[in-house]
Amino acid sequence: MRATSHSLAAGALLALLATLAACAPRAMPEAAEGRAFFAANCTACHGPSGRGDGPWAGDLARAPVDLTLLARTNGGSFPRQRALAYIYGNPERMDMHRAMPEFATEMDEELVPLEVSGTLTPTPRRLAALLAYLEEIQR
Repeated sequence: MRATSHSLAAGALLALLATLAACAPRAMPEAAEGRAFFAANCTACHGPSGRGDGPWAGDLARAPVDLTLLARTNGGSFPRQRALAYIYGNPERMDMHRAMPEFATEMDEELVPLEVSGTLTPTPRRLAALLAYLEEIQR
């Protein structure tokens, strides 16, 4: 009888540990994950290196931004909040002229805590990864 109760307790403990492990947050995304999203969604306009020289760049009324200069044109600091808002899109702000598509529907549901202007902000994982990549390619 005693062995059975120990076996049940051990089984319950293993089940609990498995459940906790499944709920544990994944590590924060890294630039490599963002590079893959960029390659699949952004190179047509921004080019493979992010400098605004993609094959569709010439077809646009407004030339794509050189994404490698975002920090330089912002006093040396990567404008994370502005980039996040622009990439993700804000359909309620109809006044914002956008030459690029909104990616809110392309972003997955998994949220990660991204530090934005000193505050941890729930951010779609793919967007956090893309921002990490854009920060990495600054020159």
